[in-house]
Amino acid sequence: MGVPKQQEPVPTPDVLDEWFTPKKRNKDDAEAVVRPSLSYWQDAWKRLLKNKLAMLGLVFLIGLVVMAVFGPIISPHDVTKQTLSNQNLSPSGEHWFGTDDLGRDVFTRTWYGARISLFVGFMAALIDFVIGIVYGGVAGYKGGKTDNVMMRIVEILYGLPYLLVVILLMVVMGPGLLTIIVALTVTGWIGMARIVRGQVLQIKNYEFILASKTFGTKTARIIRKNLLPNTMGPIIVQMTLTVPSAIFAEAFLSFLGLGIQAPYASWGVMANDGLSTILSGYWWRLFFPALFISLTMFSFNVLGDGLQDALDPKLRR
Repeated sequence: MGVPKQQEPVPTPDVLDEWFTPKKRNKDDAEAVVRPSLSYWQDAWKRLLKNKLAMLGLVFLIGLVVMAVFGPIISPHDVTKQTLSNQNLSPSGEHWFGTDDLGRDVFTRTWYGARISLFVGFMAALIDFVIGIVYGGVAGYKGGKTDNVMMRIVEILYGLPYLLVVILLMVVMGPGLLTIIVALTVTGWIGMARIVRGQVLQIKNYEFILASKTFGTKTARIIRKNLLPNTMGPIIVQMTLTVPSAIFAEAFLSFLGLGIQAPYASWGVMANDGLSTILSGYWWRLFFPALFISLTMFSFNVLGDGLQDALDPKLRR
């Protein structure tokens, strides 16, 4: 039989105390808050900053707004000045985006068109925001027969053909910027109203709303102070998606000749003029307006997706 292996001695408690020294507890340190206290909007902004694609879209949109304001100012060429000797010049140091068939500078007209396109987009989103919040908030808060009647009206307006409404308004009001804005907002607020109504229907039965009703708070104040602040997340996301839709609709109508009229420029008008000459080799006349329409819509969409994730309370940590 072999000799049994001798076991190593187990360390005594004194040795253990030398190896592992417990950290002294401080009452103030135990009660300290490790994570900084952030509000809902601060936390949403922090999460949005981590979304690189959304921030890239935001930076592009800020740059687009700046150039729409200052681009025609820094350009030495007038937006409506016609110089027939400079017809269809390719991009160069003098004309950065080239010229069109009337010798007008495409760079200046591109940024002037950005003014009109952004103005139409933001105005349509603002009007949809106001009408949609009021209509959807009242329908969702009142409920019952009031909600039923208001939603049937929404369904009727939603069934109207969009292009038919635009053509009828063109006949009645005449083509122009105001007609486009009215045409975009006649039925454009329906999506906003539906979102607000759905949020209000969900939130109006929460305890703090019932408490406000118990204390006799007026309906307008409850909607303004309690309901709307808690529905701003989906509303902001919807607005970021409304702006590119309105910009594309304006470009589409101007492309069909139902929008901005000459001598003023918009991206849709410039794309329509450039399409007829692209086979002649004047590619820059279509390329630049189409490029900025595409980049603007892409930026708004990625920003809207980023805001949707940032404002979602379920993703908050």
